[in-house]
Amino acid sequence: MPSLTRKMTKTGTRLRVLATFAAAASLTLALSGCTKLETVSPSSVRNAADTQGGAAGGQARATELGTVDCAHAKCIALTFDAGPSENSARLLDILKEKQVPATFFLLGKRHIDTYPELVRRMAAEGHEVASHTWTHKILTDAKPDEIREELKRPNKQIERLTGKRPTLMRPPQGRTDDTVHDICRELGLAEVLWTVTAKDYKTNDSDLITERVLDQSSRDGIILLHDIYDGTVPAVPGIIDALKKRGYVFVTVPQLMAPGKAEPGKVYR
Repeated sequence: MPSLTRKMTKTGTRLRVLATFAAAASLTLALSGCTKLETVSPSSVRNAADTQGGAAGGQARATELGTVDCAHAKCIALTFDAGPSENSARLLDILKEKQVPATFFLLGKRHIDTYPELVRRMAAEGHEVASHTWTHKILTDAKPDEIREELKRPNKQIERLTGKRPTLMRPPQGRTDDTVHDICRELGLAEVLWTVTAKDYKTNDSDLITERVLDQSSRDGIILLHDIYDGTVPAVPGIIDALKKRGYVFVTVPQLMAPGKAEPGKVYR
């Protein structure tokens, strides 16, 4: 007969596995819209702007990479979290070669303050530069003053480097709540989640990362990748080429919503 100690060990292991699964399921639910979290789609922003007469006066933001009317084109947005990093220069080379704009949600500590020249380059080459907080603190676990500090510091540094204050942010792990919404509204920030994730934080297999992105991509999608991981940047050329063959046009997140604009305090996906 198994000992009581062995039984307790097995039980503890099962409970830890279940707890891990429950936490992952909870986050999945939060990002799939199955909770009370209300998100706004890019297409609804465009449609609302057209209904209100915004099409005549507003166009997608002009960059050296051009403008696109996503009401007619099959658009998709490529986004990168948690940079800049030692891999970002190569990523920018690829995006420039492929003539693809991206949206970068940048971290402050050990990233913006370590690679300021890459932040400048991102903006100069027509990419959207946004915030992913200063230290990657989970905002739903933070006090209001801590949330403000996490959001104000990267905004200040990005504006100093690029001349433009960010209007978009992505909460770490996609975790957000009413308090975060209210503070984002106060600071002029809209929250952007995602519809496609390669879970590149779990693998350095570039082929697998590519496969996951292609399997989940659809029109008006927002792709989440991390250029801090070794397998991600090598996957980007294949992702771009494959999606272009499927008729997709790459745009920044603001271009995805044009002629509408993201509203501070709201969550977009």
